[in-house]
Amino acid sequence: MTDKLIDFLQNNLSAQISQIEVNGSEIYAEVAPECIFETCCFIYKNIDCSLLSLFANDERAFAQCFRVYYAFAVNKASTVVIFRTKVADPSTGLASISAEIPAAALAEREITDMFGIVFKGHPDARELVIHGNWPEGEGLHPLRKDFDKSTKPDFTDRKQSFLHIEGTGVFEIPVGPVHAGIIEPGHFRFSVAGEPIINLEAKLYFVHKGIEKLAENQSFEKVLFLSERISGDETVSNSLAYCLALEKLAGMNELQEKVNYTRTILCELERIYNHIGDIAGICIDVAYSFAAYQMNLMRRWCMILNEEITGSRYLRSSIKPGGVRRDFIKGKEKHLLSALKKLETEFKETMDIIRSNSLLIDRVENTGVLKHDIAVDLNAVGPAGRSAGMDRDVRRDFPYAAYSGLKFNVSLHNNGDVNCRMNVKAEELMESISIIRQCVDNMTQLELKNEALQKISPYCCGFGITESPRGENCHWLMSGENNTVFRYKIRTPSFYNWPVLCHAVNGNIVPDFPLINKSFNLSYSGNDL
Repeated sequence: MTDKLIDFLQNNLSAQISQIEVNGSEIYAEVAPECIFETCCFIYKNIDCSLLSLFANDERAFAQCFRVYYAFAVNKASTVVIFRTKVADPSTGLASISAEIPAAALAEREITDMFGIVFKGHPDARELVIHGNWPEGEGLHPLRKDFDKSTKPDFTDRKQSFLHIEGTGVFEIPVGPVHAGIIEPGHFRFSVAGEPIINLEAKLYFVHKGIEKLAENQSFEKVLFLSERISGDETVSNSLAYCLALEKLAGMNELQEKVNYTRTILCELERIYNHIGDIAGICIDVAYSFAAYQMNLMRRWCMILNEEITGSRYLRSSIKPGGVRRDFIKGKEKHLLSALKKLETEFKETMDIIRSNSLLIDRVENTGVLKHDIAVDLNAVGPAGRSAGMDRDVRRDFPYAAYSGLKFNVSLHNNGDVNCRMNVKAEELMESISIIRQCVDNMTQLELKNEALQKISPYCCGFGITESPRGENCHWLMSGENNTVFRYKIRTPSFYNWPVLCHAVNGNIVPDFPLINKSFNLSYSGNDL
């Protein structure tokens, strides 16, 4: 399929593309800046693909320019097509593609904030990552290489701009950024006409951690610990995506079977406890205490099991480049399967009770509907997309670890409401249990052997893509000198799904927002990198 894609690009875009390089399942093509809009729009409209990631890189150290990378996932071919274009003058910039490819809108705003590269014709060029206390017009762009990460610029007090909906009887309800409870900060501005919401705008990045900047010039081993801390409940997914990217750079294409089975088990254990927690949250927000208590009890069982298997309730420090920290499953096979059998029985019974509760179903059906066309335009990922009819799952489309040799179904629903998101997660949980059983059966007679990470040449690059509990998780890595990181670009599923949430609440009443929000269960930390 890769060869067919290359032929397609050469036959249709030969005037725009100057060179093509292949790195496994990744096709890199150099495109002239004046042709990038036409090239991206052509592939988006003529190939069944999605915008996997859009990011910039300061390559003045070896290429005397900035570059912007446009990565498109061709799911049916398990291939990523990356168009990269040079930007000699950031103030001149590039043509925005967001009017034709809406999923690019936030990524272009992020690039402008962090690199100063302007996107001409962007329909909403407001700041995204940077807030009103960041100096304006001083050329301070944190991801440029000449920006010192110890810099502490003087705070300013600029007013943040929000979209104002005007009309008779229209009111604004500001919520946050500080919330009750222990959730992280985010500002939500509702525009309402009576009870129904007619617009929601989310302002995030109040806890921006600078992970991509902190990774610069650090050793591969040290950045692994950063990857684990992107979002606490996606530890395995993020650290594995990082390791997959690093292993691609090192040419470690075939790891030992037991390593892959163990990694798969850890991924599915993470998915199970997250999905149970999400369903518990939905039950809490509809005041169905019994089911919430049951789900939280089972989530506690999962956390205990995680700790017994790996020593960490959140499965932290279990993945490493070339393998796993130790043979976590050896000697614990029977205990793992017994615990899953107990969980499966209790979960099935509880879900039957939930689905038979007419009051709960009345609250979740046709609430927070994500329309299919909006899901496609904004590239909704994970259960959010699959509940709206988007047939995408990285485990099947870009198989990693042991997934290519396992049998599992991808759960699909079409109404896009809270009920569909809940059912997708419930069905995925049952598939996760089946996947773990297959792994245990297949790895019983195998011995674990990790691969050692060798020296990697500078300025090599590659993607690591995993399916986190929230969806498609994409990490891109470029190596530097002496086995260090030159550029680490992270795109978690929450980055794409936060704008999706803002559309899903339209037409609902404000008191239903917590329920709709919980059904997506997006990560603040995973977005505010």
